[in-house]
Amino acid sequence: MNTVEQWKQEKHPLDVIEDVKRYAEAGMTFDEIEAEAGDGEWERLKWAGMYAHGRQRGYFMMRTKVPGGYLTTEQAEVIGEVAEEYATAPEEYGGVEQNDIWGDAFLDITTRQDIQKHWIEVEDVPEIWSRYDEVGLTTIQGCGDSARNVLGCPTAGIDDHECFDAQPVIDAVSDFFTENREYANLPRKFKMTITGCREDCAQSQINDVGLVPARKRIDVSGEAGGSSDSSDGGEDYYGFHARVGGGLSDGPRMASNLDVFIQPEDAVEFCRAVAQTFKELGDRNNRGVCRMRYLVEQMGADNFEAAVRDRCTVDLRERGVDLTEGYTGDHVGVHDQKQDGLKYIGFNVIAGRMGGDEFAAAARAANRYGTDEASIRLATDQNFLITHVPEENIADLLAEPFAEQYQPDPGPFSRGAVGCTGSEFCNYGIIETKNRVRRWATALDDRIDTPDDLDVVRMHMSGCSASCAQPQIADIGFRGETVAVEDREARSVSERSSGEGTEPRDPEHAQNEEGTALVEGMDFGLGGSLGADNEFLDWVEHAVPADAVIPALEQLFAAYSDEREDDERFYEWCRRVDNDRLRTVMQEADANVSGGVPEEEVASDD
Repeated sequence: MNTVEQWKQEKHPLDVIEDVKRYAEAGMTFDEIEAEAGDGEWERLKWAGMYAHGRQRGYFMMRTKVPGGYLTTEQAEVIGEVAEEYATAPEEYGGVEQNDIWGDAFLDITTRQDIQKHWIEVEDVPEIWSRYDEVGLTTIQGCGDSARNVLGCPTAGIDDHECFDAQPVIDAVSDFFTENREYANLPRKFKMTITGCREDCAQSQINDVGLVPARKRIDVSGEAGGSSDSSDGGEDYYGFHARVGGGLSDGPRMASNLDVFIQPEDAVEFCRAVAQTFKELGDRNNRGVCRMRYLVEQMGADNFEAAVRDRCTVDLRERGVDLTEGYTGDHVGVHDQKQDGLKYIGFNVIAGRMGGDEFAAAARAANRYGTDEASIRLATDQNFLITHVPEENIADLLAEPFAEQYQPDPGPFSRGAVGCTGSEFCNYGIIETKNRVRRWATALDDRIDTPDDLDVVRMHMSGCSASCAQPQIADIGFRGETVAVEDREARSVSERSSGEGTEPRDPEHAQNEEGTALVEGMDFGLGGSLGADNEFLDWVEHAVPADAVIPALEQLFAAYSDEREDDERFYEWCRRVDNDRLRTVMQEADANVSGGVPEEEVASDD
């Protein structure tokens, strides 16, 4: 077993929940926790939804699970208030001015419909949990090798795109796995998505398990009949088809279809059977290849399905008629609900970060302007929605102070901007992401004249190769790395104006004996998408210094505008154009697009 597996054998990860309460009551420091429980405690704390900060010892990131992205207004207000009160940096780390853009007491909406808060101290965790318990929220298993937050369509129950409302199924699956010791120690994280929506906005193609809407004719005796279009006996039933083995990171894989039809009442048992298969057959030796997608790839989808059927206590019928029609990447804008006279508003939150006070204010505004059924919904593109708003209240809602920075009519780059936590707090982050995504998105909307019918350009930035920002499925994807350039290039960067959209003055860099500077940079990918034409992007250029990215994008979009065919999307153009041609276009920029070298290559040469 690998080291993490040994740590999980030493103490069941869920036992850490009671330990957290004890650490808090005793006021224990990180050093004292480590001395008592060993290095493995930092891993086990993930089951409590807590990650130790990468650069600020003594503080945690806390992740709140939001199944299907659905929050009552009361839950959303509590989340915002907890961020205001507890997600605050000490003076030694900048206090209220710790972040140039967001200041302090902010929260992050994630690509998995979670909420993350930073600067959490262990002594405050029991009080946070107590306040969460009062409104039905939890952080348990927000992280760790177990079932993570279950994704769903953020407009479940309110949009005509859905075949049926799958939120009750999401809640049932989430409830089954949360604090279930039998399935809280899997070989690796286990990600599920469940939707009754035709548009697959819950991203079934890149999850370990994806349940998508389907229809099948079943006869009155419960035996499978012909196709759903048959005029023979039986009734049409809505249910799910299943996709398994999707994921990103260093080994991206699109999910495989299984030949199964799952009725909603059997969804919990099906997901349990998949988890059982993964638990028994998954790799517990090499952490680099122990995600479930590697197991599906090794076994093949047919053999994996057979293993699931063997472990499932209900008989699984064969596939029916698939009802998925495409992929909707966001819900930004003002939209009609299927309930007469009501609308929902999708607010644009660049990189998913906003003030806790703003999030709480949004919840209060939902109460003020919405009906009794008003809710806050989180989306996988790091945005949020307010639902059940009468049409006559829309203007007043959008005039609320909290909404000023998050209006539902952004430019295409702001609308499609996604960013992970980055080096600001994450142990794995190589480059800073949140501030950079915010600067770049607003700058690109100002500097690039996109076609009028191009409403969104998906630009995703991950601070490392872990793909938390999902760069492989974006029009434009970035993967952070440290880049070596000749020192004259670094000096030219620091001498440039730090106006909106450019890299700041005096970027962090270190000079070696040969006069080479290390600067933040990234691999540059183009042409990804989900949906009927799903495809991962190609990494067209590597080790691009951050300062060269916007000039390269300006060249690419100039060429795209000149060469675009009909209503061709940017990712479609990127696929049609040869990668060498894309690289040549990028290199025409007045910037050091191809002059960088990954730091590890420099180190290996030494």
